[in-house]
Amino acid sequence: MDTARALAARIHTREARIGVVGLGYAGLPLALRFAECGFPVSGFDIDAAKVEAINAGRSPVHGIADGRVAAARVAAHGDFAAARDCDAILICVPTPVGPHKEPILEPVAQTLASLAPHLRQGQAIVLESTTYPGTTEDFVLPALAAAGLRVGLDAFACYSPEREDPGNPDGTFGRVPKLVAGATPACLEVAMALYGAATPHLVPMTSLAAAELTKLYENVFRAVNIGLVNELKRISHALHLDVHEVIDAAQTKPFGFMPFRPGPGLGGHCIPVDPYYLAWKARELGVPSDFVELAGRVNDAMPHYVVDRLRDALEARGRTLRGARVLLLGLAYKPGVPDTRESPAVEIFRLLEERRAEIRYHDPLVPRFPVTRRLGGEAPDLESQELTPELLAAQDAVLVVTPQPGIDFALVRAHAPLVVDTRGVYRDAAVRLEPLQVETAGDFPITPGSAYHRVIQA
Repeated sequence: MDTARALAARIHTREARIGVVGLGYAGLPLALRFAECGFPVSGFDIDAAKVEAINAGRSPVHGIADGRVAAARVAAHGDFAAARDCDAILICVPTPVGPHKEPILEPVAQTLASLAPHLRQGQAIVLESTTYPGTTEDFVLPALAAAGLRVGLDAFACYSPEREDPGNPDGTFGRVPKLVAGATPACLEVAMALYGAATPHLVPMTSLAAAELTKLYENVFRAVNIGLVNELKRISHALHLDVHEVIDAAQTKPFGFMPFRPGPGLGGHCIPVDPYYLAWKARELGVPSDFVELAGRVNDAMPHYVVDRLRDALEARGRTLRGARVLLLGLAYKPGVPDTRESPAVEIFRLLEERRAEIRYHDPLVPRFPVTRRLGGEAPDLESQELTPELLAAQDAVLVVTPQPGIDFALVRAHAPLVVDTRGVYRDAAVRLEPLQVETAGDFPITPGSAYHRVIQA
């Protein structure tokens, strides 16, 4: 029996040990799913706290229950020695961008370097990280070759991008179709056997690069359309129109339209990053990526636009941003998660700090916020403030950044002297006041006695 069929047979009988490198929002659900399907699973992470938590049966990832982790019995490791016992090694490490929006693939390279002494015949190495076309071929194939392994004969190189949607129980491995690709037909055969043992929803691809580009396209599609709707929001504000009313009306068309919602900018692990991976690769190839780069610029500029709207609203009330007491609601990049990676709230915080505002925040899922760039040197972390009528009344403005579950927005509207809403939480107020000339950042006078005159959209 050849090596590919031998590995496929071990997968079929659940004898194959699955290794997952990176036990975060993407890797941990993957590891748990394989364990729940009857496989022995080893996990690897450089974060000692994650390793300790998983081995103790606790979940280090928001939205994954401790009981599920305890029942799965994943063996977590801080080093890679146990990787030699794994028949398939799935790499789920971050792929961020640098200060000049260039791809940073050191986590992938370092993972492969750590795995190098433990690679052996009969293993499948699968990259799941989002990256530009050519990455698996440029990184995984040379690593196998350096170990003396022939790709497609002795060992198998595959690509199958994660499609996790944190905070969405339906947006996880086992429920979302899985793209699979291999460096050779034998590699694809192994990948299909591997993932087919844990989910029935497989989408085989003709090449590694096609699968890599598909993953980028999925996220760039969202980034471009969010950039478009963020521009529409700015145009709507200039026209004194409610952008959400426009989107809702367009959504009634049963074909040729998909709704996207504006916000204070992009955040998270994919959407703010992936367009730059595609643009970087396009520049390397000498082809234009105008839409992609323009969307990135539009979305990156939204925190500045929000702060400008806040400044205008304060100045219309005789207050300057300097010294103003501002309460941010929601620091995570999306509702329902504690993740602040690439969150627009971080940039908004920085911009407000530059302008010497006095900043507090409330986020029920982010109890502490690391602040390391405060003017005049470093300062202690901030803590989420309890949302009370007294706290709200003491602010010059409350800025809605991320509408986390559990935030009492009725309380905010009742007690805050000014609410600047970046998410359309209070769009009911805007719609009801539109005929009376809704105040928008000083463009209209305040309507005396209105229950909603303190709310503006940003």
